[in-house]
Amino acid sequence: MKEHLNKTVQFLKERGFGTPEVGIILGTGLGQLTEAIEIEVEVSYNHIPYFPTATVEFHQGKFLFGTLSGKKVVVMQGRFHVYEGYSMQDVTYPVRIMEQLGIKTLLVSNAAGAINLNFKKGELMLIDDHINLQGTSPLAFKGVSQLGERFADMSAPYDLTINKKLKTIAKEKGIKLHEGVYVSVVGPQLETRAEYRMLKIIGADAVGMSTVPEVIVAKHLNLPVVAVSVLTDECDPDNLAPVNIKEIIAMAAKAEPQLVKLFSQLIKDL
Repeated sequence: MKEHLNKTVQFLKERGFGTPEVGIILGTGLGQLTEAIEIEVEVSYNHIPYFPTATVEFHQGKFLFGTLSGKKVVVMQGRFHVYEGYSMQDVTYPVRIMEQLGIKTLLVSNAAGAINLNFKKGELMLIDDHINLQGTSPLAFKGVSQLGERFADMSAPYDLTINKKLKTIAKEKGIKLHEGVYVSVVGPQLETRAEYRMLKIIGADAVGMSTVPEVIVAKHLNLPVVAVSVLTDECDPDNLAPVNIKEIIAMAAKAEPQLVKLFSQLIKDL
């Protein structure tokens, strides 16, 4: 993997990617943040050596470099998922690239379903902790110890200091920001009523199909991480309506301006 990482980084630097301070991963239906970025370079994933290609129709599939809130950023506009048939190493490869480019902090966003019924669709949830139900780990491969500590500590996967800053920003801007536990499942099917009940019992506040692999690798690389879920639907097993993906994407887009405000101010304050 080291050789692949070096070749990918070399390719991006030759295309004009400088040294970013912050890495950003934009989740499902979350692309508005790019409008606030002064983009200097953008490259499609399918042009980058050893990069997977996003196959989900609402994921753009571009790697961006530019300036946001006075700081250099590198942005994944569209991410990869295990449900697309990728390995955990594929899914998290871009995190390793961003770290090699020089980022000091990783900001992650996703669209998620609210299991905690005190949380409503259209609101945001700051991830305080997570549960990995994807069945494996992005660190479970030969040679991982050459890239970082094999037994990565996960006692505090989300940076407490940055989380505190984000909560302060939300309060100052009048943005409702819940805090809770995110559970990551494989998908792509949505959950059954029984599965939603189980997830609530084990302590999840929101459920999605991403984020956890990237966060594990970020911790492996000693990168501080903050992650926010845009809650796009309410997962009430006693009143469960058939899923409507178009409505979920529309809800993500409606709630996203609040996320843009949070991330833009946070980057300014870092």
